[in-house]
Amino acid sequence: MIGDSDGLSRFASSPCLAGEVAPDHFGASGIDPEQARDVARWRRAERTRLIGRREGLGQTGRAQLSVQIGLQLRKALAARGVAPGTVLSGYWPIKGEPDLRVLMSDLHRIGVIIALPVVETRAAPLIFRRWTPETRMVRGDWNIPVPPPNAAALTPDVTLAPCLGWDERCYRLGWGGGYFDRTLATVTPRPFAFGIALAGARLATIFPQPHDIPLDLIVTEDGISASRRPAS
Repeated sequence: MIGDSDGLSRFASSPCLAGEVAPDHFGASGIDPEQARDVARWRRAERTRLIGRREGLGQTGRAQLSVQIGLQLRKALAARGVAPGTVLSGYWPIKGEPDLRVLMSDLHRIGVIIALPVVETRAAPLIFRRWTPETRMVRGDWNIPVPPPNAAALTPDVTLAPCLGWDERCYRLGWGGGYFDRTLATVTPRPFAFGIALAGARLATIFPQPHDIPLDLIVTEDGISASRRPAS
């Protein structure tokens, strides 16, 4: 856990852990219910395995990987044309997720507009509020630090989505609540979505379901590990 100047040193559970409480939150309309239950059970088991593997890296190991991922992401963002005036949604790291807050601060200093996702309504798309290194965070849903309600609401051009697991089709295994999927399905225009992951968390498939929406790129400590779009 990493503290900050506001004393927010405890990371809460992700809003996507809602899926752990209600694994059938999307329902099974149009798919075989038994198959959907099998996939849900498999995903829960994979989440447990991947969380354990990440915890096993230790704080030092996770910090080193965060630095490496940050370096690779800088290159990927530059190649994407992220520049002053671009609105980029980052994330507040929880439960051992890669910590990219140094990168977020650096991007802010060069004029990139940084936002953070906020659960304003449960089981609904995320909203995005502006963040700066000076923002005094408040506790949001599930006790996660978020920008305060008076922070400007933004629509991101680019978004970063932390992944527990990922596959080469750019499908993401998250915490299970479906917030990123709902958001990518509804935000117009859709932001370009970078998945942020550990190379060792690659899966053969996440067994995508109708509600799952692939990201555009997966960035790991090894670089761009998967792309949904053909190389130009």
